[in-house]
Amino acid sequence: MIEIKDIHKSFGNLEVLKGVNLRVDRGEIVAIIGKSGAGKTTLLQIIGTLDYPDKGQIIIDGTDVFALKDKELAQFRNQHIGFIFQFHQLLPEFTALENVMMPALIGGIEYKQAKERATTLLCDLGLSERLEHKPNQLSGGEKQRVATARAMMMHPSVILADEPSGSLDNTNKLELHHLLLKLRNEYGQTIIIVTHDYELAEIADRIIEINDGKIL
Repeated sequence: MIEIKDIHKSFGNLEVLKGVNLRVDRGEIVAIIGKSGAGKTTLLQIIGTLDYPDKGQIIIDGTDVFALKDKELAQFRNQHIGFIFQFHQLLPEFTALENVMMPALIGGIEYKQAKERATTLLCDLGLSERLEHKPNQLSGGEKQRVATARAMMMHPSVILADEPSGSLDNTNKLELHHLLLKLRNEYGQTIIIVTHDYELAEIADRIIEINDGKIL
């Protein structure tokens, strides 16, 4: 489903990724762990097409993503990849519902259809009473659920989670664990998590460790 082939990436003279190879199957949860500077987030950004490798291929659902032109790549990212970030990255001036609708509106989906899909997701994630609340009116765990609903908005092929538990307390971390398992078990979602949180990593089907730019 996702094939990562011989990925290399350098920043100046610093070689961050040194030939990373990995395959992730559909419906699998994979956690990527490693020390700071090991290359975890760089790899996740490349898988998510937010950065380009110096060498190598990322193939998602049979598409060689870096063979696409810029406009095609942006469209592919919008339709096939969902992101969950450590600090949620919600737009403060918009409600929870509007934040979740955003990928669909950017993707050209009609407003009514986008609103219905976003409402269904938020209600399914236990936020039926928070649709019209703005981010500053939500708890940390609620913000993470809004961010998760937004990531699911376009029925993505894969969800990429970058340190998703990093800003959460212990109660909300446990809720996040259940939420990610729900996405896999009920939606059949494929998930790649970059984390320092070993308790979060343990919910994954596989734990991959990166050290010095290589998979151990």
